Amino acid sequence: MEHIRQAFNRFAQEYDAQREYVIPMMRQYYGAAVWAMETAAPEPAILDIGAGTGLLSAFLLEKFPGARMTLMDISENMLDLAKKRFATRPGTEYVVCDYSRSDLGGPYDIVCSALSVHHLAPEDKCRLFGRIFSALRPGGIFVNADQADGETPYFRQRYLDYWNDFLRSGPLTEAQHAEILKRRDTLDRNEKLSVQLTWLEEAGFAEVDVVYKNRTFIVTVARKG
Repeated sequence: MEHIRQAFNRFAQEYDAQREYVIPMMRQYYGAAVWAMETAAPEPAILDIGAGTGLLSAFLLEKFPGARMTLMDISENMLDLAKKRFATRPGTEYVVCDYSRSDLGGPYDIVCSALSVHHLAPEDKCRLFGRIFSALRPGGIFVNADQADGETPYFRQRYLDYWNDFLRSGPLTEAQHAEILKRRDTLDRNEKLSVQLTWLEEAGFAEVDVVYKNRTFIVTVARKG
């Protein structure tokens, strides 16, 4: 994970500014993730893993302003930006760690993540889903806004073509475009959606579904019974 930490530390300052030009229909994507997060707790305990600059947490706090937030990420530079984002908000915890190995804490009402888990090796993804299940209270929700590989080589290429066309259509410079493609080629380890859903079920989640899919970009929801 050290190469991932170094990469995200390096481009932390540019991360948020580029999001809408890197992620097609970004606001609908994040909006679907926030919509999927439900709890009866008036001040829910929420863990955001791979929280980065706190972008997903910021959207989530519009829905749950009283939430007790824990932001966890391997990149200290990214979390430093999250601290600035929430500088006036008391009671927010920041944990710099490799969440694929570290204790997640808990129990939580919601565990969420955006565009992070796909960087893990397959066995670490599968194991992480089980650890998230253990960290949730009964009835808790795990929402993962992430990336998925195509189910066949044909769809994998079609999804890449769609994404490449989107990247070229925006205002990114040639150098920025090249850097994003390099990150995608070196850091992304996408898994098929069907495999991810199976892993969630095997982890023990009673209800599993997909609430958003735009080619590579997916939002899965898993509820602990």
